[in-house]
Amino acid sequence: MNATKKTYLIIGGTGGIGRAMVKQLLESTDKEEGGSQVYATYHKTVPDFEADNLHWLQMDVSNEDSIEQAATEIKQHTTHLDWVINCVGLLHTETAQPEKALRQVETDFFLQNMQVNALASLLIAKHIKPLLATAERSNEKPAIFATISARVGSISDNQVGGWYSYRMSKAALNMGMKNLSIEWGRALKDVCVVVMQPGTVNTQLSAPFQANVAEGHLFSPEYSAECLLEVLAGMTATQSGSFVDWAGESIPW
Repeated sequence: MNATKKTYLIIGGTGGIGRAMVKQLLESTDKEEGGSQVYATYHKTVPDFEADNLHWLQMDVSNEDSIEQAATEIKQHTTHLDWVINCVGLLHTETAQPEKALRQVETDFFLQNMQVNALASLLIAKHIKPLLATAERSNEKPAIFATISARVGSISDNQVGGWYSYRMSKAALNMGMKNLSIEWGRALKDVCVVVMQPGTVNTQLSAPFQANVAEGHLFSPEYSAECLLEVLAGMTATQSGSFVDWAGESIPW
């Protein structure tokens, strides 16, 4: 992937996929003066790795003030962002698991899923838009606003049910990003809004559910991140509003 002289923002840079993306972008960028810059966010734990062209920011995606503050801080250091990738997601907590049946649906957990998985990307887009609007285009490649979604958010692909909060929040995310792609298609020039399925990745998010994953279908964070970055590198503005997997294949809504 050619990552030369771009400015990236990875939301959730300390999670499995986000951390792998940050490290791969750092490895592929030009670290000389005037080269690419990587901005990345963390929630609570201060990251344990640094680089000259890596800038850490604290962000709580469930708090709009925190999102706005991080965006303001970025604006103090750069005039534009080329790629924004939101890797933050919620599937389970220490006290709640995905629902197997309707009787398990609880209001607080449902709303927490909606806050983190669906609303957060809209709020990030709201406050980051000015930085995408001023991105300098090169080689006819668009600016990117990408969010990690999930295949289980596909309504037409749902064959087994369950996981009410997660499925519904990801379906809501997909609709929100489709809406955003239409609005930005009118208001912004050459911005591609895309939602992506990373595959089943060996992270804390999937850890309780890996026993049911078929052999060869559990990806490392590094492999998933590499695939996703490659797909994004090939996206065009005409593909804005797409829902694709780690291999670039379209997923039905």
